[in-house]
Amino acid sequence: MTYLGIDLGTSGLRALLIDDKGAAIGSAESHYSVSHPRSGWSEQDPAAWITALEAAVATLKAAHPEFSRLQGIGVAGHMHGATLLDTSGAVIRPCILWNDTRSHAEAALLDAAPRVRALSGNIVFPGFTAPKLEWVRTHEPENHARVARVLLPAAYLNFYLTGRFVADLSDSAGTSWLDVGARRWSEELLEAGHMRLDQMPDLVEGCEAAGTLRPDLAARWGVGSGVVVAGGAGDNAAAACGIGALSEGQGFVSLGTSGVLLAARDGYRPAPETALHTFCHAVPGRWYQMGVMLSATDSLNWLARITGRKPAELTERLDGPLLPPGRVRFLPYLSGERTPHNDAEIRGSLTGLGADTTVEDLTRAVLEGVAFGLRDSAEALRATGARLDRLFVIGGGAASRYWVELIATVLGTALVLPRAGEFGAALGAARLGLTAATGALPETVMTPPETAIEIAPDTALAGAFDTAYGKFRAAYPAIRETQ
Repeated sequence: MTYLGIDLGTSGLRALLIDDKGAAIGSAESHYSVSHPRSGWSEQDPAAWITALEAAVATLKAAHPEFSRLQGIGVAGHMHGATLLDTSGAVIRPCILWNDTRSHAEAALLDAAPRVRALSGNIVFPGFTAPKLEWVRTHEPENHARVARVLLPAAYLNFYLTGRFVADLSDSAGTSWLDVGARRWSEELLEAGHMRLDQMPDLVEGCEAAGTLRPDLAARWGVGSGVVVAGGAGDNAAAACGIGALSEGQGFVSLGTSGVLLAARDGYRPAPETALHTFCHAVPGRWYQMGVMLSATDSLNWLARITGRKPAELTERLDGPLLPPGRVRFLPYLSGERTPHNDAEIRGSLTGLGADTTVEDLTRAVLEGVAFGLRDSAEALRATGARLDRLFVIGGGAASRYWVELIATVLGTALVLPRAGEFGAALGAARLGLTAATGALPETVMTPPETAIEIAPDTALAGAFDTAYGKFRAAYPAIRETQ
């Protein structure tokens, strides 16, 4: 039997086919664009997701005869997007995406409303779904009046696959409409955002069945009847399922465009004042918390761009033993910051420059600044009782051994590089599909990958980096006052 994981990303869709032992059979990708009608706006046509899905399925079907034995499907998606449907199920307007900031004023008003943080467990960020609907209510009242259902991007694919309005709890936790501790829609939160319970999809756990594949799709795809579609997950919860981070003490650092430090939690311990995200996990009775910094490898990409180098070329110059903290200090707030500042307006800085400053000095400063930004998230997580004893490290930035050792030392946590293979959101989604279709225990399916290498903190330099981190923290208020 085979199982399909769909990772609906911001710029493209990836489909992964696995066997009943969880091994990858094949994958396919299809890409689409993001529209930016105005500064700070970010939209996408949901029809592009369907086109991409059908193209990926066609590729897998043609290349892998095993596709015909499909038994389960899971969808992971970029969170927070507002896909608005009318009474016929037609899309009313382009989906407003997670990185759209137009609703910052509406987010601030909702965040200040009584009990919103207490029930949702989170700050209401402009990227979340509820403030987007408030923006539509104010600026597009004719569209708001037509809304019969609001679906997140992954839930929209679930609707396409099953014909049912159903969403999973991990994705729904990022709307500001969910009581994250009780794992159900909150009528109080919905009322605060001028929405109704009947406009919400049904809720299931990510590893539970959300429905079955529509007969017409099953026939066109050449698969049998009764293919189970799982609830699925938000992208980071799916990545946690792919890396095997389900329980207390498990987690990962993701060095992508943004930086994520995620810790699985056995209980619900929100700390919205820290700007941590506290969301339901994709498996029952579990939650996860994560700190998010907006410019991780994006900071290195910026330096590469202005110096005319490639990112790998910059980091290769630092191959060798870890160096003590440099004189140059970089604040990695090129696009604002989430954790811990929740400050969309702050911008970065370089200080300590001299006539003798080299490109290598600047590279060290950027890598250190990102590491310190991740430590901000680690300190917030530890304050909630999260254990960060040993973390997997994934993403493009993990290719730099120097950077990984630096982050391990700054965090005071061993970092583990997985062996090459599948361990991301597409695998997590496929594992959710397998679990929903077979009834297997999540813990037996969502296991950690094999370890390639474990990198311990450099204890000899830990004190120096602790001191440098203190100076990094002290620099934020000063630079904020000047901007």
